[in-house]
Amino acid sequence: MSTTKFEDAMARLEEIVQSLESGELSLEDSIKAFEEGMKLAKFCSKKLDEAEKKVSILIKEDSGKYVQKPLEVPENGE
Repeated sequence: MSTTKFEDAMARLEEIVQSLESGELSLEDSIKAFEEGMKLAKFCSKKLDEAEKKVSILIKEDSGKYVQKPLEVPENGE
């Protein structure tokens, strides 16, 4: 999965969710799809964590100088 793009993984994950929600898969196929979905979800989560670490903002200090600091995201998602 190292060459998989985030967007491709998300699209496949959406397909899996739709097929599971349809109820048309056999139990065995549902389990396989669920396992694939879990791997994709983990991959996407890792990619989002990596992107968050790369994102930073410029902050103007009182002295007028701009400094680069990591973006701080509230834990509650707000």
